[in-house]
Amino acid sequence: MANGNHIQVKCIIVDDEPMARDVIRRYIQKIPTLKLMGEFGNAIEATMFLQEQPVDVIFLDIKMPQLSGTEFVRSLRNVPKIIFTTAHKEFAHEGFELDVIDYLLKPIRFDRFLRAVNKAFPQKLQAAEVVNSIPAEENKPATSFIYLRVDRKMIKVLLNDIVYIESDKDYVKVFTEKGFVITRQTIASVEAMLSESQFIRVHRSYIVSLNKLRSFTAETVEIGDKELPIGKLYRNNFLKLQGN
Repeated sequence: MANGNHIQVKCIIVDDEPMARDVIRRYIQKIPTLKLMGEFGNAIEATMFLQEQPVDVIFLDIKMPQLSGTEFVRSLRNVPKIIFTTAHKEFAHEGFELDVIDYLLKPIRFDRFLRAVNKAFPQKLQAAEVVNSIPAEENKPATSFIYLRVDRKMIKVLLNDIVYIESDKDYVKVFTEKGFVITRQTIASVEAMLSESQFIRVHRSYIVSLNKLRSFTAETVEIGDKELPIGKLYRNNFLKLQGN
């Protein structure tokens, strides 16, 4: 379907993790050529949708309850282009046996996502329109919250309340102005959900809110009542963003 001068590519997201769907949704919104037709927490819901509404590409998780991503693909009569999005490297071989377009390992970077879309639709997607769309997207109101899995619940955390985030082995602690929550996931997966204009990674174990930053040196940042280290790998980027 045309949209101005753009041929739109219809797509859906199939992933049982709300946070993963949120990341892919935000990436899709950066690319005017892509039109998100729906998102689903399991493959059965997606199958019912596809019976009524065909799409051009599916961003598909592999490890899901009831019906896995690979089983889902094998069940389809008319298979659109498939881009797998998964946290499990061990499924890569099986995925490529199904002749999928690409295999994106979570946490997914936007540049890697864009490369996969370009691979799927090299004639329809122009790099210029993506680059030009990003400033306009950043001028729009950013998502004001994220959901984090805590025990068996999905907890809503307002971005404006977050002071800093700390990695602690297999867990992440998100410190807010009201306390903290602990979620079992990687700091990179949390980072992928955050707005780059509001948060910055300063260390392999720390992400800080730029709005809560009180002072900094080349080695440390002072945020709230905490002094956190700046890692060597993150120093240049941090100082450049601060105009140093």
